[in-house]
Amino acid sequence: MATQMEGPFDFTATNVLGDQRNTMLYNELHLRDKVGSVKTRGFELPGKHFTYGLPNDRRDYTAAHALRGWTGTYLPKGGATKSKSATERDFMSLNRASIAAGLVKAPENSDYRATHDIRRLPFDQKEMAGKMRSRRLPPTMVFGIPSRPSTPIFDLLEHKYQDKWIKDRQHQLSAQRSAEIKASRGTGIIYETRASLLRTYQNPVEPAPLWQLPRFTKSAKPHIQTFRTNRAKSDAFGNLETDKIARQGDFGTGIYEPAKN
Repeated sequence: MATQMEGPFDFTATNVLGDQRNTMLYNELHLRDKVGSVKTRGFELPGKHFTYGLPNDRRDYTAAHALRGWTGTYLPKGGATKSKSATERDFMSLNRASIAAGLVKAPENSDYRATHDIRRLPFDQKEMAGKMRSRRLPPTMVFGIPSRPSTPIFDLLEHKYQDKWIKDRQHQLSAQRSAEIKASRGTGIIYETRASLLRTYQNPVEPAPLWQLPRFTKSAKPHIQTFRTNRAKSDAFGNLETDKIARQGDFGTGIYEPAKN
């Protein structure tokens, strides 16, 4: 039984979305799926000799050169060293020169760079290798940045640094005040008199009462009185203060303490 050969337009939307044309083979909307085959996307792949991926470029001065101490002399591609005109511009020197000339604005700095040119010195590998060999470092040399000590979180929660700063500030103020007194009076000895004590004495001030709604201070009155008279109330509180001496607890309301020898 002869099998029919498949043509390129057998699995396309021929006579549905137009006549046969080459653009159907590259348009995914015109392609139809084959039974038991992967869906095609209509993209052309390169030939057999195409290599996928990125090319591996040769890099000069690798880790092997660094481990050997940069002893070899390596020339750039082309076999010749870079000329002075091929070196990079030294923008740091240009910025310093523009500031020294009094140009501090960005447009002025750009104009200065356009009219002046300073090049970086060429890199001399032999000189650098000589410096590396002549440099002597002690065997106990440690490279890097020292690690920052951990933050004591408990001291932060307890406001220890704030209390320490307050105490230090008080000591500074007291020392400054004593120094000023010694400088003004000479001997530094101050005797307290009755007049100075009276000037420094502060009359005791009763604390302000707690805030209450006006309706509870005027119209709303208690309906039940625990004590019949104010004298009975004061006597009861006096007995309570006396009874606190033999009880345990912060407020003197705990159990009775045993007698101590």
